[in-house]
Amino acid sequence: MTLTQPAKITTPVIVVMQPRVVLLEAAGLVEVLRRVNVDIGFARYGVSHVGAGPQVVSSTGLTITDLGPLPAALPDACWVVLCGSADLPLGEGERDIAQEAACEARIIAWLARVIRPGIKLVSICAGALLAARAGLLDGYACTTHHACMANLTRHAPRARVLENRLFVEDGDRLTSAGMTAGIDLTLHLVARSAGYTAALAAARYMVVYMRRAGHDPQVSPWLEGRNHIHPAVHRAQDAVMANPAHDWSVGELARKADASPRHLSRLFSQQSGMSIAAYVSHIRVALAHDLVTGTGLDLESVAERAGFASGRQLRRAWSRHHERPPAALRRMA
Repeated sequence: MTLTQPAKITTPVIVVMQPRVVLLEAAGLVEVLRRVNVDIGFARYGVSHVGAGPQVVSSTGLTITDLGPLPAALPDACWVVLCGSADLPLGEGERDIAQEAACEARIIAWLARVIRPGIKLVSICAGALLAARAGLLDGYACTTHHACMANLTRHAPRARVLENRLFVEDGDRLTSAGMTAGIDLTLHLVARSAGYTAALAAARYMVVYMRRAGHDPQVSPWLEGRNHIHPAVHRAQDAVMANPAHDWSVGELARKADASPRHLSRLFSQQSGMSIAAYVSHIRVALAHDLVTGTGLDLESVAERAGFASGRQLRRAWSRHHERPPAALRRMA
């Protein structure tokens, strides 16, 4: 499936490979971005791997070669990704501790020199320690693997270190917890930059759930009911997400899903945990929420764009999902 992409914008993504880099962290992030590029049909994310030297020994003992040098300057609006490191398992090769320390010092000095406003600094697991040692997390909220919390606090005494989080976004600083939380963070970044549809397609391909940050156990309203792998239901949900304001009938969605109306209704309830009508209303409220918080449109215009017959109908549907009315939410935004 090729996803619609209105503008062919390429974001440079520079993955920094430190000694003993955890392969899962680096590969998980890059696989998400690779899949989005495949689905969209062009290199939306241009990934390069760099290091303090041309090669590093990874956490599994595998040697990674042909790394590019740390660039003297960074392109505008790029992402710099810092993956964590781990001790090598016994018998997986000799460690040169002094050389590793020198490589880490070069990376830290480089980070302190080249990171500037407009550059997203993304860390996975213990990668946050490199950012902290470069002084780049002071004044920011951040997180890391639970085993690294004390070290992060020590290296970034002026940061607000948060526990029990999948990831934390504070301006251009994005930090995540251990290992697979990097995939959660990457899907979050893709949803922001390339859209929820692209992020959902990548998540489905990788057979992973899409979760929000650890302080909020609820999934995004755009993602609720999508933690399944049934293709027919996903086709129907994709159609609704692409045009929430359309007057969807069960028959029309069944044709999109290549299933009978009765079969789709049964599958939809089984796989998503809600009826088709409830899902359509849910997505319309999600769109209305984005319009209320992100535009200055009056409520009647919001209702019309989101597919509701009137502001009154929107308010009724809204009250089933939100404690505060739209006007109160707009004042808080």
